[in-house]
Amino acid sequence: MTDYKTIAESNHFIVLDKYSKDWQVSEGYQTEADLERELIQDLQNQGYEYLSDLTTPEALLKNVRKQLQALNHVQFADDEWSRFVLEYLDKPSDNLTDKTRKIHDDYIHDFVFDDGHIQNIYLLDKKNVARNKVQVIKQLEQKGSHANRYDVTILVNGLPLVQIELKKRGVAIREAFNQIHRYSKESFNAAHSLYKYLQLFVISNGTDSRYFANTTKRDKNSFDFTMNWARADNTLIKDLKDFTATFFQKKTPY
Repeated sequence: MTDYKTIAESNHFIVLDKYSKDWQVSEGYQTEADLERELIQDLQNQGYEYLSDLTTPEALLKNVRKQLQALNHVQFADDEWSRFVLEYLDKPSDNLTDKTRKIHDDYIHDFVFDDGHIQNIYLLDKKNVARNKVQVIKQLEQKGSHANRYDVTILVNGLPLVQIELKKRGVAIREAFNQIHRYSKESFNAAHSLYKYLQLFVISNGTDSRYFANTTKRDKNSFDFTMNWARADNTLIKDLKDFTATFFQKKTPY
């Protein structure tokens, strides 16, 4: 797999040192479901594991347990896992900012097991990023003030860090942006939602692809807050297949 390097950043785009496509972009009609299937296949081709049957918050939490046990070489007893979730992973008082802090700064937790021994439990391995498990799921349904079904979610060690919302080719990309804004109000940040861990949003209608950070800033609801990738010659990388090949490299530190 080709490695693409960032050489410059601005408020509205990131520049890559080089990028050459090795496929023919689809010019025909493509439904949202077709776009979703193609995206997931491209991610699988890049080494992501696709969990086709993970569609509920309960299954999401179960997978987090599995991935954190593998990352940390531990086995939680059921009571220990429940206590780890309550005390740290999904502490009831946590908000979006608290969850973000756990990804960036507080990603190691000293957990006391039932037999009294203490072990560092890592959410992420930031020294050896290849050890982090990357997975992709689709159509997870979650309830808050309303029930929502999300398009495609990128998991890192089981935690949802990137949410991708798609619209079929020809539909304004702003509709995907508005949908994410609605989900943020209705269900992403509901009680006991692991989607509070989301760091990035990606929106695409196939021919235009953009991303933006999950933030508490007031201007986050402005479409101007979205950003593009770009080549060194300032050509924007907008098609979803090109965007996926570069933005979603497994080495990318979300």
